[in-house]
Amino acid sequence: MGSTIFAIVLLVLGISFVASTIKIVPQGYQFTVERFGKFTRILPPGISFLVPFIDTVGRKISMMEAVFDVQRQEVITRDNAMVSCDAVVFTQVYDAAKAAYEVENLRLAISNLVLTNLRTVVGSLELDEVLSQRDQINSKLLQTIDAATSPWGIKVVRIEIKDITPPANLLEAMARQMKAERDKRAEITEAEGSRAAAILRAEGLKQSTILEAEARKEAAYRDAEARERSAEAEANATTMVSEAIAKGDVQAINYFLAQKYIEAFGKLATSPQQKTLIVPADFSGIAGTVEGIKSLLDKGDK
Repeated sequence: MGSTIFAIVLLVLGISFVASTIKIVPQGYQFTVERFGKFTRILPPGISFLVPFIDTVGRKISMMEAVFDVQRQEVITRDNAMVSCDAVVFTQVYDAAKAAYEVENLRLAISNLVLTNLRTVVGSLELDEVLSQRDQINSKLLQTIDAATSPWGIKVVRIEIKDITPPANLLEAMARQMKAERDKRAEITEAEGSRAAAILRAEGLKQSTILEAEARKEAAYRDAEARERSAEAEANATTMVSEAIAKGDVQAINYFLAQKYIEAFGKLATSPQQKTLIVPADFSGIAGTVEGIKSLLDKGDK
């Protein structure tokens, strides 16, 4: 009976010895070792050995990146607008000893740091800047919080503002302002379209006027050229008749008189005041005159 109890006691002591001597650290963690309550060293991932009954494991620190939310809070901007905002923080321990012994309740400390600095950063900006410069707010918070947590062995990887919510009355005012701005842009666009259409119409009218003037110019030029040629032909005919008359050609005299006779008779026939056309009694003599003109022209051609 006594030997059995001794064996059990010995077995318990052996298990306790092994448990206090051999320590297995999971991947992603580091353990602190304390000797009589004082920190001595860090156990890395894997198997490690301690001095039995003297060394003990102090804190088990996760070296993996941690994510936690910062509670929503009300913040007053520089232009006295009340906004509600919250954030999310990404941290990672790079010094397990400092994270274990430099600060109590590490997560609560970081959360309070973010809250106070969030009030400071947002309070230094106006509402429009808060809503439009979220990246700048994140950068300022990250720089400030990372510098504050560095003595704790913590690296703040990034801070993101999750949501910024203005009061309901400001949201309504912003909606009305946005609608007014859209209406303004629509009116400006419509006015610019009308202006462009008016310019195009004026340009078309201008081109039409220019083309019409050029057409009139071309027609006048053609008319002048025709009159010039007609006058030249008339002058040549007159010269020819004058030379024939000078030579004593009776047919030339008849041509000249017949031409004037026909012109006068044509004006009489086309007069708008003339209702009755009087044909001369010696109208048959005109035919003979025409035959004389033809003979004269034939001579001129020869």
